[in-house]
Amino acid sequence: MLDKIINKVVQKTGISQEHAAAAVTTVVDFLKNKLPAPMASQLEAILNGEEPSDLLGSAKEKIASLFKK
Repeated sequence: MLDKIINKVVQKTGISQEHAAAAVTTVVDFLKNKLPAPMASQLEAILNGEEPSDLLGSAKEKIASLFKK
């Protein structure tokens, strides 16, 4: 996914692959440092081509389990 974003930046701006990679990496690193840890890991998963976990579903399950006891 990261390669797709880099290629899109190259296409849209006309800058070199190296400069686009540096720009995208800078933005992604910034986001990962500013986002809460669970969201940052979701971003990382998406960029690595993985399916992000269902945070909302997990939260619902945990809340529901509190009332089952």
